Amino acid sequence: MKNAGWAGLLRDWDRSLRAGNHPETTRYNYLLAAVQLAGYLVAEDPDSGGARDPGLVTRRQVVAFQAWMVESRSAGTALNKYKALLRFFGWLVEEGEVACSPMVGVPMPRVGQKLVPIMTGDETRRLLAECQGKEFAQVRDQALIRMYCSTGARLSEIGGLLVADVDLDTESVLLHGKGAKDRRVRFGPNTARALSRYLRLRGRREGAAEMPQLWVSVRGMSPLRPAGIKVRLKRLGQAAGVEHVYAHRWRHSFAHEWKLLGGNEGDLMLLMGWSSDEMPRRYGLSAAAERAQELQLRFGIGERF
Repeated sequence: MKNAGWAGLLRDWDRSLRAGNHPETTRYNYLLAAVQLAGYLVAEDPDSGGARDPGLVTRRQVVAFQAWMVESRSAGTALNKYKALLRFFGWLVEEGEVACSPMVGVPMPRVGQKLVPIMTGDETRRLLAECQGKEFAQVRDQALIRMYCSTGARLSEIGGLLVADVDLDTESVLLHGKGAKDRRVRFGPNTARALSRYLRLRGRREGAAEMPQLWVSVRGMSPLRPAGIKVRLKRLGQAAGVEHVYAHRWRHSFAHEWKLLGGNEGDLMLLMGWSSDEMPRRYGLSAAAERAQELQLRFGIGERF
């Protein structure tokens, strides 16, 4: 970031977040919100103190930025930025950089319940078909998609895996979830086969033994991080003619399939890394009517006469 007034404080805030053991994805999203606020002020209010120094940002400017986020992105995105900026300006208060946070009095964006569409079987098959082949990227992407589909894990959980986290003997993987909560989940034989193929190819690349991260880019031996996976999934979707491809849809699909097959909600919470009882009700909600109809047919109410 070229703005020196913002850059120094954001660098120190990132150091504080790392000291607090915040996951890489969380840190990225927090910092992105602050960078976007700085960019907005430079573009829309360049002569203001806030455009040069985060300590001079006003409540009015935050409200304007938030309104712009709602209009140009979505209320959900604006809410995420609101939460991140609460953290940032709260940290500035703790550090003595500002006496009072400009977030005081800023209304929290209201977000309606958004139904996330599940990833259908046909969509997943089309994406896997796009990855057919023996090239490194194809083999890697097959394994990635199957891991998301088979485990229902978060983007960052699969994206942040280490080679040591995968146990092909037990067909399981150690996930590092939110709040530094680890859990081990299983995956099926098709996923195990795809992972095994990927690991063999990966192991033949120069420098593979020194790279702890599971997923690596096509060129060189640099890690393929969650942000890169997100972009890769979008491109695969465009190539396969599947819209809105992102990892969270498989998470909703996993919850839907689990409920459809009569799985216990308590077990689902353990597998998905949830601590709130509200989460099993929210995930897979877009397909709730389908599950109700399946149960209706299975029960055969009214058909005994």
